[in-house]
Amino acid sequence: MEACHSPHQSNVTSYGATALAIITLETFAGMWINAFIICVLCIGWVKKKTLNSNEKILLLLGCSRFCFLSFSWVYCSLSITYPNYLYVQLTFQLIVFFQSFFNCSNLWVSACLCVFYCIKIANFRNRFFIYLKVKIDRMVPWILLASVLSTLAIGIIAYDMADTKLSNNHNSTSQGNFSTVSGKMDKLFFQTYFIYVFGFVTSFTGVISSALLLLFSLWRHKCKMQKNSMNSLSMDAHIKAMKSILFFFIMYSINFIFLILSLISSTKEEKYVALITLLYLFAFPGVHSLILIFSNPKLEKTLIRILSCVKFKVCMK
Repeated sequence: MEACHSPHQSNVTSYGATALAIITLETFAGMWINAFIICVLCIGWVKKKTLNSNEKILLLLGCSRFCFLSFSWVYCSLSITYPNYLYVQLTFQLIVFFQSFFNCSNLWVSACLCVFYCIKIANFRNRFFIYLKVKIDRMVPWILLASVLSTLAIGIIAYDMADTKLSNNHNSTSQGNFSTVSGKMDKLFFQTYFIYVFGFVTSFTGVISSALLLLFSLWRHKCKMQKNSMNSLSMDAHIKAMKSILFFFIMYSINFIFLILSLISSTKEEKYVALITLLYLFAFPGVHSLILIFSNPKLEKTLIRILSCVKFKVCMK
């Protein structure tokens, strides 16, 4: 029989401490990267009094990822250091709500960005595609609003489910049988994530379809340029764009696989699989946001200017 631990007692193993240290580094790196995107876009918004469609999506994506990393880090920190605090009803409900909301928001806004790039950049003669290309800028605010409302609904469902399950387990927690409750919480997480697995699949389908269409369009245009002996600069730009899209395609596919693995590993004691899954899921928002910075001239120039100033000040010392 396992000894019951006090709710205020920390029981951190070396494995847990190492995992928390790596996750903390990834989290704060990702938060800084997304905070940079938010700050640059907000400063530009104040100066110009307006944002274009691309900047609106990037701003919402940066906010979603910043909040997602924050709440996910809080959950991981508590689950490793003081896991029993997670079984307090209101604490657990709020964490489930915010994690569900910001995780789905992050995924769906990423999909919106990929679809937006596809419509803007790809060149197809289909009437519906041409209509979307003309109307997409007006549609972006409504698409983003629909994404937020959908993720809010999912968050509320997850919150209500956490309330129901935790109420059923109240007798076990009051008796201090935390090992039993832990198993029930794992089952709860599987059921909660299963509710918005539809969100995972929807966003993944949108991203993969858009990426493949964009790759096909760029590849076809590259072939035309080769036939017409276009200059190498245009060719190099297209090849670079194709490589970036292919890299993102692979990254997002792996992210989707790890999201599904997170559903499975939450119900099993596969410690190392769960750790690798967590490390990738925490790294993806920061790495992808960094790629977005270097693919956006405004953000890239601002970052290079800041790094140059920091380097100059360090050298002066």
